[in-house]
Amino acid sequence: MTSKDCGNHRHKHHKLRRCFAGLLIFFFIVLLVVLLVWAILQPKDPRFVLQDATIYALNVSTPNILTVNIQVTITTRNPNDKIGIYYEKLDTYATYRGQQITLAYLIPPTYQGHKEIITWSPFLSGTAVPVAPYNAIALNQDQSYGALTLIIKIDGRVKWKVWSSGVVIGNAVKYQMASTCSVSV
Repeated sequence: MTSKDCGNHRHKHHKLRRCFAGLLIFFFIVLLVVLLVWAILQPKDPRFVLQDATIYALNVSTPNILTVNIQVTITTRNPNDKIGIYYEKLDTYATYRGQQITLAYLIPPTYQGHKEIITWSPFLSGTAVPVAPYNAIALNQDQSYGALTLIIKIDGRVKWKVWSSGVVIGNAVKYQMASTCSVSV
């Protein structure tokens, strides 16, 4: 045996292999548990329906300034059997041809139980909103035709509550959502 070969190198590699194998088994078990929970719960996204949109004011003035006041009625349904939804933050706003024309309305934080339906009726408004010149022309044309296509958008974050036991899958699972509803007025 030389002075460089002390016989302990083989033992160090064996410990390293065992540690690596242990980590690999641990990650496999965690992945398996996550897949089983997902398969049992089968989580589904909430469904949003735009039921009504009423335009109270829509004025385009020169130079391309828009004033708008709209009330929309939005219904959301939780399709999950075992999962409740905490809506932490929901912003609702209207767009016309890709340009936001109202301020974002913040819907208050809400909990939605299993298979529950919730209805909101926010007022969306924008005062002296500058719009692109081509959008101002198109908006005047659509108004004269009597048909206006707006997109109502909902952006937000949700948390999931599993069963009625109160287990909240919180900060680890925040779901960023965006929903779009089209309306012709």
